[in-house]
Parts: sequence; C-alpha cells; structure tokens
Amino acid sequence: MSVHSQLSVDESTVILAIETSCDETAASVVMGGTDVVSSIVSSQIDLHARFGGVVPEIASRAHLDLLGPIVREALDVAGVEARRVDAVAATYGPGLVGALLVGVSAAKALAFAWDVPFVGVNHLEAHLYAGLLDDPSLEFPMVFMLVSGGHTMLIEMSDHGRYRLLGRTIDDAAGEAFDKVARFLGLGYPGGPAIDRLSAEGDPRAIDFPRAMLHDGLDFSFSGLKTSVMNHVRKNPSVSTPDVAASFQTAVVDVLVSKAMRAADQTGARAVVLGGGVAANSELRRRFTEVCESSGRRGLLPSRAMCTDNAAMIGAAAWYRLRDHGAMGLDTGASPNLRLVAGEVTS
Repeated sequence: MSVHSQLSVDESTVILAIETSCDETAASVVMGGTDVVSSIVSSQIDLHARFGGVVPEIASRAHLDLLGPIVREALDVAGVEARRVDAVAATYGPGLVGALLVGVSAAKALAFAWDVPFVGVNHLEAHLYAGLLDDPSLEFPMVFMLVSGGHTMLIEMSDHGRYRLLGRTIDDAAGEAFDKVARFLGLGYPGGPAIDRLSAEGDPRAIDFPRAMLHDGLDFSFSGLKTSVMNHVRKNPSVSTPDVAASFQTAVVDVLVSKAMRAADQTGARAVVLGGGVAANSELRRRFTEVCESSGRRGLLPSRAMCTDNAAMIGAAAWYRLRDHGAMGLDTGASPNLRLVAGEVTS
C-alpha cells in the first residue's frame, strides 16, 4: 500500500471503473478524470420490466453473468492492456447490497491481481461528476441537484469532496413518483421515459396539479402530487392520458427548477449541476437550461447517456478521490446505505 500511496495522479492516470449498484452492469476506462476512453453499459430493463421494478436477486445474478465480459469489452474498446491500468474503482454504495458486492469484489480482485490501488466511490458523488465530464472547468461554490428514482437532493459543493445538504425529499423521490404514476396510467416500466414521451402529445396546462412545498424551503415532497394524479384520473376516467402525463411532468419540473434556483441564490453558487436518471427528462433539461441562462448562471447538464447509471462517472469521481485521499483498503465492503453528507436520510 505504501507504493500505492506514492502514485502520482495526473492527466495520464488511467482508471478502470465498475458500476453495479442497481440494474445496470457497467465498466469504463477514464483517463485524467475527464477523458472517457470507453464506456460500456448493459441494461437489465428487459429482465425487470415484467415485475414493474428492479428485483434485487435477479439484478445480482445478472451482474455476476455480465460483469466479466463488460470489463473485457471496456478494456478492448479503449485499447488498454491490464499493465496500463493505474487503479481500479467501483461503486461501494449506496445501492442494492448484493449488486454492490459483485462490483466491489470484482474490482478489489483486479486491483490485487494487478497490484494497483482500489478506490471505492460513492454513487451519489459520481452523479455530480457525470455533469462535469463534458465541462470539467469548475466554479465553486456550486449547487448540485440529484434527481433519481431513489433520491431528490440539493447539495452545495464548496470544493472537491466538500458537501453540504441543502434539501431533500421528505417522501417519494421524483423518479419514484414518475414510476408510480406511469404504473398507475398503464405506461409500463421504466416510468420516467414513458411519461416523457407521452407528454409530448399532451397539454401541460390541462390540469393544475399541486406544486407541494413550492415556496417552502428547499425540501421536496412528491407523494401528494402522485395521489392527486390518481384521484383526478379516478374521478375523470375519460381524461386524456397525454394531458395527465404532461401536466404531472410540468408540476414536477416546476418544483425542481424553482428549488434549484432558490438554492443557488441562497448559496451564491456560480454554477448549478443536474444529475441522476431524471436529468434525462426533456422538459427538465429544457427548463433547467432556460432558467440558468436567464439568471446568468452556468448550468451543467450531463449527456443523456451519463444521466443513467454508468461507470464513466465512477471513474471520474475516483480520479479526484485517488488524487486527494489516496487508495482505499482491500477490506472495504459494500455500504448499501452510504451517505454523501451528514443529515442525508437513505432508504
């Protein structure tokens, strides 16, 4: 480990990164923290669609079957041999414990076999770096809004690795609300993309759904909105489904964008970064970009490929972790309830 601690981390440092926190099996080769040399993702959507959500045991078994070939493909596409890899990284939390163990165990085995450092990466932190891959020039402080199936959070980042929780959901995460509303409307799984597509055919002003806590602090609540959608459809069975989808989506986006800008105002943030699976939503991306431009702030959006779980963001975050904190021990285990900042509540 003493040799590892002396590793010089610079623009030529190559990291093989692995991501298996939920239902995507991914591997990536990242150089210098920002150069994505390869990024391979194998989605398990087809395996879980019939169940309407991710089944942890199925996810873990699929990772076991897929990870080896995915890692080899990432190295082949990058044209990188094992001896050129300077460190191996993997998501060690939060996520499904069985799924995490597959990636962590594989990464530690490779790091041991190749005698290179191992870096465990917080999945939430990695989503922040996904937004910085296309534009790595940082302006601190910045506000990071993470919007996914499991998390809706506003975080102030004052420097690499320095975070402060500003707000979070007190019930359903935004992505969870998308999935539940889509399931209720019979749109299938995953719900976010289905509602996004259908909303293009509807009128976003057709139904005035509530914007819970819109003017109340920086926390979020989407459970009441989800219930309001269900009650409206039950009382109006002939209502246009595209109108329901578009009106629901607009209500979510109104709250997300409003709170992100309020957080930026309160912290004096020079940039606002959007991350997580819901960051792929068309209306959210449009409104987020529009409001950032009108306020004179930099808005950093990950490409759609980097919104969903991937290993490139793991490699980017790992580069900074390795540079600033060094390697982690091979006794590092999976941490399914890992937090990014004190005060964060995990489910």
